[in-house]
Amino acid sequence: MFKYIVKRIFISIIILLGVSVIIYTLVRLMPNDYIDEKYKSQLQQGSMTQQDIDDFKKLYGLYNPEAEIRITVDGETFAKDVKTKEYETALEADVLYEDLVMGTYKSGNDRLEISRGDDGTLNFKIVKVTFKETVTTDEKTQEQKTVQEKKEEVVYTGKVAVSAANEKITFSVNGTTLDSENAYGKFSGWKRFGTILQGYFTWIGNMLKGDLGTSFKYEKPVAQVIGENMWISFAIALIATILQFLIAIPLGISSATHQYSARDYLVTIFTMLGLSLPTYFFAAIVIKVFAVDLGWLPTSGLVDAGTYTADFAGTMAKILSMAKHLILPIFVSVLLSLGGLMRYTRTNTLEVLNADYIRTARAKGLSERTVIYKHAFRNTLIPLATLLAGILPSLFGGMMITEQVFAIDGIGNLAYKALKEGDVPFIMGYNMFLAILTVIGTLLSDIMYSIVDPRVKLGK
Repeated sequence: MFKYIVKRIFISIIILLGVSVIIYTLVRLMPNDYIDEKYKSQLQQGSMTQQDIDDFKKLYGLYNPEAEIRITVDGETFAKDVKTKEYETALEADVLYEDLVMGTYKSGNDRLEISRGDDGTLNFKIVKVTFKETVTTDEKTQEQKTVQEKKEEVVYTGKVAVSAANEKITFSVNGTTLDSENAYGKFSGWKRFGTILQGYFTWIGNMLKGDLGTSFKYEKPVAQVIGENMWISFAIALIATILQFLIAIPLGISSATHQYSARDYLVTIFTMLGLSLPTYFFAAIVIKVFAVDLGWLPTSGLVDAGTYTADFAGTMAKILSMAKHLILPIFVSVLLSLGGLMRYTRTNTLEVLNADYIRTARAKGLSERTVIYKHAFRNTLIPLATLLAGILPSLFGGMMITEQVFAIDGIGNLAYKALKEGDVPFIMGYNMFLAILTVIGTLLSDIMYSIVDPRVKLGK
């Protein structure tokens, strides 16, 4: 079994890498640049620069430069990435061209910064960056540590003049014009493809270090948002799953042992209704009847409004309030999930009941109850064990529609809100979270299959 598990883990890693490529590709194909939209106001206010936004994109592998402006001043060449459409638009007017030229250009560690002064003119400065390593000794432990000190020196400051007519950028210091050249060039297809690969490996590298990024909407690390909110989803899904199995399996067996009877037809009609009803529609009906008309249960939320004390009485009151609020979501989830599992159990039971060993057991004179629940039941569970592969993601991944209808801040509802608002880091992190759960669930399903059916040997 150990070799099998190691083999499955290796295959799982390959699958997760494939899933990560799909997630990354889909996010890059989004029609709108959500990061630019997110920080548009900060860019206009001057609290962030375009360079800050571009650096932020690089964290998630979403940076996709199309062209660059190269400026050579005093023999050193600095470069800044731009978008082709922005550059072509900027040529229409000097003011737009000035705005495009502004920003931070880099040459290794050195920087060329062009900004607009209070008088409206463009200023520049060239900053040389050097690093110096010093060795220090800790007085207590006598351990030596190497400390790298960063030193920045401004070597030039002056004025900048630009002309869209000839696409010329001129630098001057105290009235003296510096030797300078500037050029604009589009990136080739291969260079842009290399940028895409670099972006992917940046994102996947951060993820392997446990850094899923910071959510735009919730303004917290994605891992923290998932960790804080998945447990209420887990509680709802776990209770619903247990009830689903406790109800669906006996119904399926009963329907199979009374095939074509009134009981069989009644159970089939009942479960097919559950399969046919959309979650949002059935949830709305349940809320209308039990919460609005009858007033028995709350319509939404997780607890009643009010202050709960930290003592035993306050804790119990909060637990009872939560239990009352979760009745309807669990009821909706269970009822709509029964159909598939019940029909699956019924089909498996009918197949087992027609097997030769069942006819042999009956020929021995065993009671029908013994035949069904001792001989047939265990073999009926064998195919059901494969369903475990899909249970784990649903337990921790939340029920997106159900939580949204009942206004429960589980991980599913949070993912729905993040998806609507283009929260790129959360979407990418959440989907990888589900992919990992699916792979783990599949491995557990294989192990469970071998436990239920002794004939299956994982090592072969």
